[in-house]
Parts: sequence; C-alpha cells; structure tokens
Amino acid sequence: MRRRATATPRASSSGAGKAGAIRSRRSRHALVPEFHRLVYRLVRKVPRGKVVTYGQVAAILGQPRAARAVGQALRMLPSGLLKVVPWQRVINAAGRVSIRGDVYRPDLQRELLEAEGVRFARTGKVDLKRARWAGPSREWVTRLRQEFPY
Repeated sequence: MRRRATATPRASSSGAGKAGAIRSRRSRHALVPEFHRLVYRLVRKVPRGKVVTYGQVAAILGQPRAARAVGQALRMLPSGLLKVVPWQRVINAAGRVSIRGDVYRPDLQRELLEAEGVRFARTGKVDLKRARWAGPSREWVTRLRQEFPY
C-alpha cells in the first residue's frame, strides 16, 4: 500500500511555508519508484504522431523483459503528470491499444492518438512500420544509463 505525502500547512507571510511545500514535493517524488520515473522521462521524448511499444520502452531502459512494468508505471501515472507525459503514445506490440484496466481509457487513447495524426486500420491496429518511433539518440540513452545504472 502506498502512503500519501501530507503537505505541511503554509505560513501566511514567512518563508517556512515555502520550505514545507518543497518538502512535500520531495516526499511525493520519493514515493514514485525509480523505474517509473525513467519510464515517464522516456515517454516524454516520443514525438507527436509517433507511437512506441511497452516492450520497446523497457528495452531502451535496459530492462527488455519489463514490458508489463512499463504498463504498470503508466497506469500509476500521477495526476499532476497526465498533461506532461504523453501516455497515449505507448501501445502494445501488436499495434493495438491495450484494453486492460480502465474501461474508458482505450477509447480516450485512440481518440488522442488520432488527433495527433496516428492512423488506425479498420482492424484497430496501428501500422508500426509507419508510426513507430525509432527511439532516442544513443547519447541520451548512454547518459541515462550512467545516471541510473541497474
């Protein structure tokens, strides 16, 4: 069970309120697992109109068998990051929107992708040859792995 960080009450005019708010943000940040933060950081790099698979994200992060963990990370995306992390750009290896979890999310994901210019076939699949993102630069991945070695 995850514990929630509680914000300290802000003081009206002193600087103590700011310190409490910063402490609260840090404690919330500490609750997000390291792998999840790496997933969010990578998914933010996927450009509009392109998609990436769960397995591809896991492989880029150096954990090629962690595709389900990528899905878990995106399912647990904090509400404050919903507008920043383009979660809709991650689909399954078959080129389809995954249906697990929230009942409304697959429809929303497809709508968001179509609005970005991603085309779906009548079968509900994305042509991965055309829409798959090639991945970040090799330098970015190397830097990331140096910062967060496994």
